[in-house]
Amino acid sequence: MPATKERIDEGTGTGLGRPWKVIVLNDNHNTFQGVAFALSSTIPGVDYDRGLRMADTIHNAGRAVVWSGHKEPAEHYWEGLRGLGLTMAPLEPSS
Repeated sequence: MPATKERIDEGTGTGLGRPWKVIVLNDNHNTFQGVAFALSSTIPGVDYDRGLRMADTIHNAGRAVVWSGHKEPAEHYWEGLRGLGLTMAPLEPSS
């Protein structure tokens, strides 16, 4: 039998092997409650209280990564948050 080599994904190609960041930007038209609602109704595992804490981070830092993972769900969550009126940064791969 021939020897086999392990294949290592170095993050090239389609980008499916590396995480993508969903980033919400601070704006002047969304309330903390509105941001918390949008996050808790869109991102799995985010409840309203965690959404409020994330809204506080967005407000104070100007932006926050609210989810990171595979590209396809990242696109879905990004679209959902944008559809609920949040100001979104473009999707970007993690470095």
